[in-house]
Amino acid sequence: MFTGLVSAIGRIASVEGDKSRRLVVDSPYDADTILVGASIAHNGVCLTVTQVEKHGAGSRWSVDVVGETLAKTTIPHWQAGQGVNLERSLTLGDELGGHMVYGHVDTAVRFIGVQGQGEAAHHVFAIDEEYLPFIAVKGSVALDGVSLTVASVSQNQFGVALVPHTLTVTTLGQLQPDMQVNLEVDIMARYAARLTHMRMPGAT
Repeated sequence: MFTGLVSAIGRIASVEGDKSRRLVVDSPYDADTILVGASIAHNGVCLTVTQVEKHGAGSRWSVDVVGETLAKTTIPHWQAGQGVNLERSLTLGDELGGHMVYGHVDTAVRFIGVQGQGEAAHHVFAIDEEYLPFIAVKGSVALDGVSLTVASVSQNQFGVALVPHTLTVTTLGQLQPDMQVNLEVDIMARYAARLTHMRMPGAT
């Protein structure tokens, strides 16, 4: 479980495989604090460390990605050299500064661009209609693992306001139109939508 507060930007060292992938990731985390079996969010995707070693002043680890995860996330587009937002899983006593994020990506959404100026500027994303019921103004979403508040919703789009700090310490500052990011909707929105559906006649 995570909070959507990115603690480091890692870098993809290598990508291997087709129907399943093995990723090697470099990070500034101390290798002595990373255990095999640890859960780490990579651009919002919870992946399990299978190997880890010291690498310079930080660490290098491997993770394996199966077909279901490849189908729902942006991982098939990841390439060696690109940055990824990293967050280590919560431990008891940690501050919950964002919102509850599980690392279970729902879908990938397409960045349209920035609309508006100054404090009214929103980063706007296109979303498939089936996921719109989970998106509400002032609700929470995780985009590439970053906890954000929804600022606007219209038709098949939603917008978020990104402060300069977030643009600096995450990969969201590198977004270009038509790039895709991983979306995880708020768990409360998911359950609310499910309860509403179950109250409908003939629902299963």
